[in-house]
Amino acid sequence: MQGTSPSLAGVAFLARPGRPAVVTPTLAELTGPTHGIVELPVRLMWNAERTFDLADPDQLLWLYENVLRETTRTEDLRQLIDGRTLRQVWPLLNLPRGVRRAWEERHPALRDA
Repeated sequence: MQGTSPSLAGVAFLARPGRPAVVTPTLAELTGPTHGIVELPVRLMWNAERTFDLADPDQLLWLYENVLRETTRTEDLRQLIDGRTLRQVWPLLNLPRGVRRAWEERHPALRDA
């Protein structure tokens, strides 16, 4: 167990110290946008530049990395991440070890991607 405080007892994977990784039960429920411009809320991206053009592969990766690393809500994942796209870009994402392990444990297909 990696939890470092009583409030994190039982948490298997951390996105960063003190923050558990959030994972959805299924990839099918991830129905976020697949094209266009997406603006992240401040709670997920503190930078003034919080808009991402999903047609730009680098911006798509940056958006997914930020959402997967920073979210504390499954609803963010459902609204901002697309399951099919996540499977496609999974090997390219630069994620904290805890986030990657949490997602791959829940969704072994990602590990095989």
